[in-house]
Amino acid sequence: MARIVGYIAASLDGYIADADGSLDWLFKYNDMDLGEHDYRKFVATIRTVVMGRATYDWLAADESPWAYGALRCFVVTRGSIDSPKGELETRSDIDALIAELRALDDGDVWMLGGGRLQMAFMERGALDELEIYVMPELLGGGAPLFPATGFRTAPKLLSAKALDKGCVRLHYRFT
Repeated sequence: MARIVGYIAASLDGYIADADGSLDWLFKYNDMDLGEHDYRKFVATIRTVVMGRATYDWLAADESPWAYGALRCFVVTRGSIDSPKGELETRSDIDALIAELRALDDGDVWMLGGGRLQMAFMERGALDELEIYVMPELLGGGAPLFPATGFRTAPKLLSAKALDKGCVRLHYRFT
């Protein structure tokens, strides 16, 4: 059974994008040394990527080549994607998608991007672990790490570690 995991960065005040939807504040940390927690090492454990439509649209608008060509990729959306940037499948039923993902046994599933879809998975008890990289930035507003839905849980902290440039990695397991 595949593990469903999150790997995401947030500002110290809990935002994943600034008020303009930009990640420029985060890109200045691209040269940060994450050691054993490096993004490339993380992605090497992933076989499937799941993202919401807003994350897909943001990635598709970027001029860079599609970064997830070697991975199975699902976009959760109610609409169609007429000219997809990369190979992907769309799903609209989150519960059916979770069942499909749980049936996989060839590697982990990464919940890529924003907190809305991750929250939907948490609300259904379908997010197994979450790595949050808290960056030493105060954005003062923007897209929150997780939307306020009224959902409550108390995940188990597996580790907290100070990394390069003031970043702190928090690793949680949901039980």
